[in-house]
Amino acid sequence: MSHPLIIPMAAQVALAAFLYVLLTVARAPKIWGIGRRSDGSNPWAAVEPRISANLSNQFEWPLFFYAACLILMQSAPGNLALPLAWVFVAGRVLHSLVQILTTNIRLRGLVFTINFLAVLGLWALIVLHSLN
Repeated sequence: MSHPLIIPMAAQVALAAFLYVLLTVARAPKIWGIGRRSDGSNPWAAVEPRISANLSNQFEWPLFFYAACLILMQSAPGNLALPLAWVFVAGRVLHSLVQILTTNIRLRGLVFTINFLAVLGLWALIVLHSLN
């Protein structure tokens, strides 16, 4: 039987995979000429760097999420681990939307705080469990 934390972990992987696809589409006009405007420009040129930056972000703080989930899967995570994992994933989706679709750095920082606190909560569960 699989562990319930596998599903939010898979959702986070799916987000990263989606961002790879989105980045490929955004780069297609420049690299393959597919989807270029009639003047030869890339309609995705303004958003492509933000997609790329967001994809890079998926290999920073989320690593602490994966590590926490793997540790919690080996111990008794309690009732809070799964909701915290889903808060993290929802926060990452929201963070991706804000980073890709806007240039509002304040809002992006605020949204990142959701992810940050959720992972800190997962690690707090690990520490509390290890003290018992």
